[in-house]
Amino acid sequence: MPAAFFGHGSPMNTLEHNRFTEAWSVFGATIPRPRAAVVVSAHWYTNATAVTAMRRPRTIHDFYGFPDELFAFEYPAPGAPEVAQEVVDTLQPRWAGLDHDSWGLDHGTWSVLAHVFPRADVPVVQLSINALEPLEYHVDIGRRLAPLLARDILVLSSGNVVHNLRRIAWDQPAGGFDWARRFDDAARSLMVDAPADVLRLTEHPDYGLAVPTPDHFIPLLHLAGVAQATGATPDVLVEGCSYGSISMACYAIGLEVTSPGEDAAAAALAPADVPPEQANI
Repeated sequence: MPAAFFGHGSPMNTLEHNRFTEAWSVFGATIPRPRAAVVVSAHWYTNATAVTAMRRPRTIHDFYGFPDELFAFEYPAPGAPEVAQEVVDTLQPRWAGLDHDSWGLDHGTWSVLAHVFPRADVPVVQLSINALEPLEYHVDIGRRLAPLLARDILVLSSGNVVHNLRRIAWDQPAGGFDWARRFDDAARSLMVDAPADVLRLTEHPDYGLAVPTPDHFIPLLHLAGVAQATGATPDVLVEGCSYGSISMACYAIGLEVTSPGEDAAAAALAPADVPPEQANI
C-alpha cells in the first residue's frame, strides 16, 4: 500500500540516533520506494499555497544557535517540477502556485528525510502551509493529496501534535507535562479511531497550551485528511514527549511498525543552552 507519514524533527535530530530517528529509518527502509515525496513542513508557513518546482532545491538552514556542523549539512535531493505540477493539478479547484526560486527544503523536511531517505535519492517537493486559511481548509488539502499515494508518491507531513516552545522544560528531556500528555493522548485516540473528527481537538481543554500557534499542528490535519479520503487507519509509528511541551508522536499510513523500545533515549530537540526563542524547532 502507498504510504503517508506525520512526524517532525528538530535540526539536532539530523545528526542524532534515538528511538525517534530509528523509527523514521525503519519507515524509510520498509515502504516501497516512492517515485517522489511531497512534504508539508511546519516551517514553510506563509500567505499562499505553493509548491516548490525547482530541479535543484536548496537546503535551507532556517535556525540559529546550533552547532556549525548543522549549518554545513546539505540534503541534495533533486526536485521534481513535473510532480509539483501534478500536485497543483490534484489540488484543484483549490489554487496552488509553482515556486521556482524562493524556497527549497527547510529543516522540517530534511531533518526527517535525512533518516527516511539518507541517500537523498528520492525527488522532493515541498507544499507550503497557507496561514490565511482556516483549519478546515487544511484537512481538505489532505483529502485532495490522497490520490497521490496511488501514484507512488509519498505524502509526508512534518509537524508536532504538541509544540509550545515557551513552556519548554530543559530538565525534562524525556518527559511531558500532564497537559501535553493529555492532548497527545486525545490526538492519538482520534487519529487511530476517528481521523474524520480530528478538528474536535480544537475543543479540548488543553488545546490552547498544546497549540499556541497552528503551524506545527496543521500537518497533522493533512494526514487526517489523507486517512479520511483513503479509508486507511493511521498507525502509531513512535510516540513520546520531550522537554515537557513537545510531542514527538509519529503516525504512518500503509505500514505496520513495532516501535523501538520505550526505554530508549528520547530525542534531543535542541542544545540545552539554546533558549526557546532561538530554538526554531
